[in-house]
Amino acid sequence: MKSPFLLLGLVSTILLSTPANAARLESWKFDPTQNQLNITTDSEVKPTAFLINNPDRIVIDLPGTSFSTNTQRRNFGAAVREIRLGKVENNTTRIVVELAPGYTTTPDKLVIKGDSASHWIISFSAIKQEADNTASSEEKINIPVSQNLDFAGVVPLSREISQLDSQIKQLMNRYSSLSPGMFFLDMETGEYLDINGEKTFAAASTIKFPILIALFQEIEAGRINPNETLVMRRDLMAGGSGTMQYSKAGAKYSLMETVNKMMIISDNTATNMIIDRLGGKNVLNQRFRSWGLQNTVIRNLLGDFKGTNKTSPKDLVRLAALISNNKLISSTSNAQVMDIMSRCHNRSLLPVGLGKGATIAHKTGTLGRVLADAGIIQTASGKRYLAGIMVARPFGDARAKTFINQVSRLVYSYIDQPKSASNF
Repeated sequence: MKSPFLLLGLVSTILLSTPANAARLESWKFDPTQNQLNITTDSEVKPTAFLINNPDRIVIDLPGTSFSTNTQRRNFGAAVREIRLGKVENNTTRIVVELAPGYTTTPDKLVIKGDSASHWIISFSAIKQEADNTASSEEKINIPVSQNLDFAGVVPLSREISQLDSQIKQLMNRYSSLSPGMFFLDMETGEYLDINGEKTFAAASTIKFPILIALFQEIEAGRINPNETLVMRRDLMAGGSGTMQYSKAGAKYSLMETVNKMMIISDNTATNMIIDRLGGKNVLNQRFRSWGLQNTVIRNLLGDFKGTNKTSPKDLVRLAALISNNKLISSTSNAQVMDIMSRCHNRSLLPVGLGKGATIAHKTGTLGRVLADAGIIQTASGKRYLAGIMVARPFGDARAKTFINQVSRLVYSYIDQPKSASNF
């Protein structure tokens, strides 16, 4: 007799170090709200996988990915007995998900796919209990791994842009005090640039981008009226950017005036009012995870000057890819979002590198130790690409701004050039 499957009960992250000449396993996470295991490496890997019974184990091998420490184990309870990480022959890192006694699955219920060559998602769609599991010997069954890379599940990827990768890494060498992460995606060709794209940074004001999308989802669902009025409470007032902090508690603002201030002048008080109207940080964090934003979390209201709220360049581009394909909001709402984000007052980062006639809808983020920008860009010739860049820096270091300007210029020049068959 079979009972309904149980979700695995862990969200975990393990940071690992390996020799510089091999791919490095940067992190792995399991999110029970999505029932997915996420594996992130610092460079391209091609995983293989198989299922072994008695007891049931899901084995994922990462060839060419060194793991220099001893085997690591994490006990989970419930449907999963243990997850183990270790090194096997041929410089391969192995991840073993061992199910608890009496629990089983089949290869056709497991989906392994990449949304880039360095980020792989294993979906456990059906781990179920089976009381009469009487297998008496081990059997190794291969699990198919999708060879198609679909970023955020909506944009087919073609290849990494090696020309840009080498140019920007040379630039990074000249700015050795900076620690950047970036992800750029050509929406027309599927070409992409991924340098530390999954690296987690203090989100600063880029966290306002997913908050904006959550608000429009609620408006579309009819749970929030776009014409309603918000009352500013003292506990929501915040310093830092914005002008609403200078009003008195009890001041009234329309919802759309508030959200425009949140995005256009990056008003922290307006942001806190929107977070509150959406049900608070826990509700929003659950929403972000449901979108597949594995690195995005709100831990404190704005202004979060200690940088406890987090995101990654690739998460910001994932969000841009999803809304560009009308996966989270309708085309009507998307048009409103693009209009709001195109009026962002801070034009000192990605916009500096764009050519004449280009347009950008984006959100910046600034803290003493972090500078960031992310958005959707259209060249003068009509080509569209998505951009996300975040830079950890010595406090207040202006070189981070110059670095972002130069990266933006290199990416724009590459994408805006005429493409021929020889380019691919």
